[in-house]
Amino acid sequence: MSSGVEVSVVLPAYNEADTIEQTVSTTLATLDAFLPEGTYEVIVAEDGCSDRTPEIATRLAREDDRVRHVHSDQRLGRGGALEYAFERAVGETLVYFDTDLATDMDHLQELVDAIRVEGYDVATGSRWLPENRADRPAKRGVPSFGYNALVRTVLRSDLRDHQCGFKAFDRTALETLLPRVQDEHWFWDTELLVKAQRDGYRVKEFPVDWTPKGDSKVDIVRDVFGMGSQILRTFWELSVSPRITREVSLGAGTMLVVLALLLMTQYLNPERVLAEMAGAAPEVVALSALVYAASWPLRGLRYRDILVSMGYRERWQFLTGAVFISQTGNLVFPARAGDAVRAYVVKARRSIPYPSGFASLAVERVFDLLTITLLAGVVMMGLAATGSAGELLSALSGGSVGGDAASSGRTAVAVAGGVGLAAIAAVAVIVGSARTDRNFVRTVVGRLSEDSYADYVAGVVERFVGDVQTVAADGPAFARVGAGSLLIWTLDVVTALIVFEAFGYGLTPSLVAVGFFAVSVGNLAKVLPLTPGGIGLYEGAFTVIVASLTPVGVAAALGVSIVDHAVKNGVTIAGGLGSMAWLNVSLTTAVEESRTAEAVEPETND
Repeated sequence: MSSGVEVSVVLPAYNEADTIEQTVSTTLATLDAFLPEGTYEVIVAEDGCSDRTPEIATRLAREDDRVRHVHSDQRLGRGGALEYAFERAVGETLVYFDTDLATDMDHLQELVDAIRVEGYDVATGSRWLPENRADRPAKRGVPSFGYNALVRTVLRSDLRDHQCGFKAFDRTALETLLPRVQDEHWFWDTELLVKAQRDGYRVKEFPVDWTPKGDSKVDIVRDVFGMGSQILRTFWELSVSPRITREVSLGAGTMLVVLALLLMTQYLNPERVLAEMAGAAPEVVALSALVYAASWPLRGLRYRDILVSMGYRERWQFLTGAVFISQTGNLVFPARAGDAVRAYVVKARRSIPYPSGFASLAVERVFDLLTITLLAGVVMMGLAATGSAGELLSALSGGSVGGDAASSGRTAVAVAGGVGLAAIAAVAVIVGSARTDRNFVRTVVGRLSEDSYADYVAGVVERFVGDVQTVAADGPAFARVGAGSLLIWTLDVVTALIVFEAFGYGLTPSLVAVGFFAVSVGNLAKVLPLTPGGIGLYEGAFTVIVASLTPVGVAAALGVSIVDHAVKNGVTIAGGLGSMAWLNVSLTTAVEESRTAEAVEPETND
């Protein structure tokens, strides 16, 4: 290719065997009409196609030296394929448009001249300016209008049309912008345009005549899951994250923790809490807190073992801090959103990808639930063998324990039973899927979406499932994590048993067995975020079980459950605040100091 090339036109192609040759021919003829010979090139950015597009593109490049073929063996996504091709382009003016030629090619000179002649940094065609002529059927127009209105409102863009596949860029401006663009597929255009405006680049939007080609429909995966999440992600990055300093992070985290403590009073009588706590020996309660605190390094070690099996080696001290922060977040945020905080922490601080971060959390949760279910199940079988199960059923029906405790207990035990069964089913699915070669993920995603974005989403989900299966298929890792889980939850129960001692109750074998059962069921009950931190459900289940199966009265059982849960939440909050200060992390985001992962370059044929 001659060094005199000034304009590079990129045609993103994915399975375009039926149209790519005609598209290239039309593009060359249009460019030839207003650009001198030898000053332009046409690049077919072929993105891991499964049809004959690569063969056709290779032949076209061989027959005409104005045409180049850039190939990727792996699927990069629309935005990724464009970036990959632009990096290999020669011209100072970089252009791309969709290969279906929906935009009238009479506008191509105006697009190119906006950069070369008028000096704009970015130029984009628009189907939503008053002057344009665009045939927009309702099934295309309504989603497009709603999407662009959302982008203008949430991301404060001045443009009317962000997704029109007809754009040009000044090379210097684009090279500066691209490192900041995170999306690699359909949102790539929008993110680039929004950030160009935020950075003060000159952006020209002009009306184009546009005719839809082929059929189109709102796609569940691409339009709802993909675009919506990316708008929120970009809003956070541009509008929220810059305002989060160290002082703001720690202040907001502290305020949220205080709010969580205040919310406890909505589910429990504060006077009763104080009265019951006053009846316990403070030095023994302090001992229970120390025992519970000892379980946290074990959580960090267990999390380290899970990550090691996935190929990530991190210090257990850092991971303990990350677990502390996430569990504190679960006391504050609804729907266990603290788990997302942990995934963010390990990504920001150690560059562990989000799919792997969430997969490691999934593994941890499954082991937690399975261990608690095992502990509860063993004791339940013992109760059935000794004939005590009938007393528990009578209590749950309101026979021996009444009022709010019975109501909360019934709800809690029902939730615990459902969660326990779900845990067993989850383990069966994970272990079973680890032993089969069938690709269930791509089958399910494919049923939801026919768009090429489904391949991108399926790839992310497959990575998530693959990481979970890695641990399930690793026998030694499975055993280590299981043993760690058993020890962690045994210490959780021991904490409650020490609180019984603080209230003056001797630890008889029957009380120890019931204590294991009560704590296990209480923890299973609070898995679903029906109340902040499971407050109320845990106490209800604990009280009903203890009061119905031991000589401990209802008021005393409730007091033990309150103090036990308060001790555990107090240790969690203290550890969370300390970890936030140590790692400079808030409950809503993490400081963006992570190492940038280096992308692996795909193979190419230029």
